Amino acid sequence: MSFSAILLLATLEGLVTAAMLALMALGLSLVFGVMRVVNVAHGEFFMLGAILAWAVTTAIGGHPALGFVAALIVAPLLVGGVALASERLVLRRLQYEPEATIVATIGMLYIIQQVALTFYGPDARPVVAPFTWRVTLPWFGYSGYKLAVIGFSIVMLIATWLVLTRTKAGLVMRATQYDRETAQSFGIPVDRVYAWVFALGAMLAAVAAVLIVPIQQAHYLMGHDPLLLSFIVVIIGGLGSLRGTLVAALLIGLSDGIISVFFSPTLAKIVATAIVALVLVFRPQGLFGAKQR
Repeated sequence: MSFSAILLLATLEGLVTAAMLALMALGLSLVFGVMRVVNVAHGEFFMLGAILAWAVTTAIGGHPALGFVAALIVAPLLVGGVALASERLVLRRLQYEPEATIVATIGMLYIIQQVALTFYGPDARPVVAPFTWRVTLPWFGYSGYKLAVIGFSIVMLIATWLVLTRTKAGLVMRATQYDRETAQSFGIPVDRVYAWVFALGAMLAAVAAVLIVPIQQAHYLMGHDPLLLSFIVVIIGGLGSLRGTLVAALLIGLSDGIISVFFSPTLAKIVATAIVALVLVFRPQGLFGAKQR
């Protein structure tokens, strides 16, 4: 295979990774931007979405597309419900204090992980893709499902952006983000906004998991790497910056795909970590983050 063909393959694989990271990191960035909460359990919501996708597709017989569509609806809703309960039972009682919520979400991480291990088990299990057709390119055939993952992720990102910028709910979220006290004085139920934002962030992670689990297998420890890469994306893009999150996800996803194909996945992680270090040294607020006053 020629160099250009390998480069194209690496770029496509990088775009698949970027699509998954964009959804994951968008949820993480949204929670921090509105609530100022660093959700360390975000990767476990991703893992829970993948396991629920396996459970739903296994329970529904017939064509794989039926189970997959059901999983794409059911898994994010269930994960959002778990996140909503977690926010009301844990984070709200801690008054969203930054240090306390970090410790609390670490505890939530281990609780969700151990519950998954208890009821799901330690084995990795596959989920059948809804379709298996391949796109014929000049040099090779490529998975049509992976291209569909990229396309669907773009649709989800655009839909989220429209909700945040063109709806009353998005206006309320942004008002709460800019000034919690002023928002409360205008009658905005800040605690309710926080609960739904936390649930929305977890649901975006679950959508990413449902999309990626036919490519990877569902496993109770699968949330670690996406969580690390999501934090890298959010730090590079700027905490709370949605535009920065998307740009950084594309940068990290493409670099991860290309370096992994030409060199090794370990080197790809080293490069991503080095980029974070450089950003923290020369632009601590991130590429698109605002300076703290």
